[in-house]
Amino acid sequence: MIQELDLVALLADRPALQLRRGDVGTVVHVYGSGDLYEVEFINAKGETVGIETLNANEVLAVDLGRVMLHYNDVATAGDYTAHAA
Repeated sequence: MIQELDLVALLADRPALQLRRGDVGTVVHVYGSGDLYEVEFINAKGETVGIETLNANEVLAVDLGRVMLHYNDVATAGDYTAHAA
């Protein structure tokens, strides 16, 4: 069962935040019976890229022993908002 502060990986792209399948975020809140999560995605400098509310079927619990890091060029939440204006 996924808990707060667990790492999860996206199972599908989230184009609005420039997030891709496989990007990893941290669960910052678990809602109700544990099938809905608030997940924060950050860049390598620790800046927030976005926060998404995701269903359990949209994420996969991360097993750090099986993770391969990859590069995804994204804007931070502040940068994205500035570009969207």
